[in-house]
Amino acid sequence: MTLHRTEIPAANLPIRVKNDLVFRHITVKSSETLSGCFQRIVLNGDELKGFNSRGFDDHIKLFFPPNPGDVITPPTATEEGIVWGEGPRPLNREYTPLHFDAQTNELTLDFYLHDGGIASEWATGAKPGDKLIIGGPRGSLIIPTTYKWQLYVCDETGLPAVKRRLRELKQAASDAKVTVLVKVKDVSCISYLSEENDFDIEWMVSEEQNGYQENDAAVKKLKSLSLPESDYYIWATGEGKFVKGLNDDFVENRGLDANLVRCVAYWHNK
Repeated sequence: MTLHRTEIPAANLPIRVKNDLVFRHITVKSSETLSGCFQRIVLNGDELKGFNSRGFDDHIKLFFPPNPGDVITPPTATEEGIVWGEGPRPLNREYTPLHFDAQTNELTLDFYLHDGGIASEWATGAKPGDKLIIGGPRGSLIIPTTYKWQLYVCDETGLPAVKRRLRELKQAASDAKVTVLVKVKDVSCISYLSEENDFDIEWMVSEEQNGYQENDAAVKKLKSLSLPESDYYIWATGEGKFVKGLNDDFVENRGLDANLVRCVAYWHNK
C-alpha cells in the first residue's frame, strides 16, 4: 500500500457553500449541435436574476413533463421542505451549468446526446421560445485552482464539468500539471475539448462500459500513474461502479486523502 497522507492547510481544502433553493421558468434562446455529441442550449429570462453557480461540477435540476404538451408546475421550497402541488409530478434530470452571464441573464447548458434520454430528446428538439423549468443549484463545492498536480477523469456525461474546470484553470493562470483522461464511445466527441489544447488530455474510445475492471484500459492507465505525496487533487465521474472502484483504489489502496479525491457517479448501468 502506498501512503500519501499529509497535513493539509485549511486554505487548500475544498469549501462547500449553500444556496437558497429557487425554481425558475426560463426560455430557450438558441440551440446548436457541437461535435456531433452535444447540443448546446442557451436559455434566458428575468427569473435567472440572482442565479449563482460557484462550483465547476454544480448541478441543477431540469424538469420535463411526463408527456409532451403536459403543463407542469414546479414544487415550492418552504421551511418544511419541498412541497409538490396537484397534477402530474414532472420528470427531472441533473445537468452542469456550463456558463452563466449575469449581465444578460443567459445560462448555457451542454447536453450529451444519447438514445433514450429524456433530457437528450428534449435538447435535440429544443427551439427558440421553448420553455424550461430549473431548480438549484442547492450548493457548490468550491475547489481551489492552486493544487500543483490535478487529475480529471470522466466519460461524455462529465465533459461539460471538465470543460468548465479547464476554463477556470486558464483564467486563474494556474501552473498546475493537469491531466485529463476521457472515456468516450464516439471519436467525434474528441473535438468537444479542442479549445483546451494547453492541457494534457488523453482520449480512450470504446463501446465498453463495464464498470471498474482491472483489464480496462482507463483503469490500467490510472494505476500506472505516479502519484504525488501532497498538493494534489483528483476528480472523477462516470458510471457508478467505475467511479466507486477508482475511489477505493485511490483512497483505500493507495492512501490518498479522501478530502482531495472526489469520485461521483453521474449514472448507473441497469
